[in-house]
Amino acid sequence: MEIILLEHVEKLGKMGDKVNVKNGYARNYLLPSKKALRATEANIAFYEKKKAELEAHNKALFDEANKKAEALKGFNAVLIRQAAETGQLYGSVTIRDIASAIKEAGFDVERRCVFLEKPIKDLGVYEVKLNLHPEVSQVILVNVARTEDEAKKQAKAHSAE
Repeated sequence: MEIILLEHVEKLGKMGDKVNVKNGYARNYLLPSKKALRATEANIAFYEKKKAELEAHNKALFDEANKKAEALKGFNAVLIRQAAETGQLYGSVTIRDIASAIKEAGFDVERRCVFLEKPIKDLGVYEVKLNLHPEVSQVILVNVARTEDEAKKQAKAHSAE
């Protein structure tokens, strides 16, 4: 299905691009979330009329994401978990845990912004990517430890590397 993007979609295209995507992706995600329109004559005319308004909206989202990224620069989240003597966690640290730790620190970051390839299953300090906007991302450190003292030791060891 040919569509017109109403905002930048990562790995697909920028605002205003005409792209071909699979029907299910368009019907189930892009069209309902108002990220795209079908590329019909009427919708192309509608997009041309609303182009300035859409660009202003996207610019505002981009600026807000930049402010969040700047505020989160150097942020460290400490998560206290129970673990075996070998350092393996009883359970795992997931995106939900990281997002709630960021929210508790006073930052407004949605869970869908946290990018984690696989759940964290061992003690240690990990770099986690936050995708705040398709064009803006920030890396934070997540320190998983048994106690606060252990977290401080791990942070010192990680910063020495």
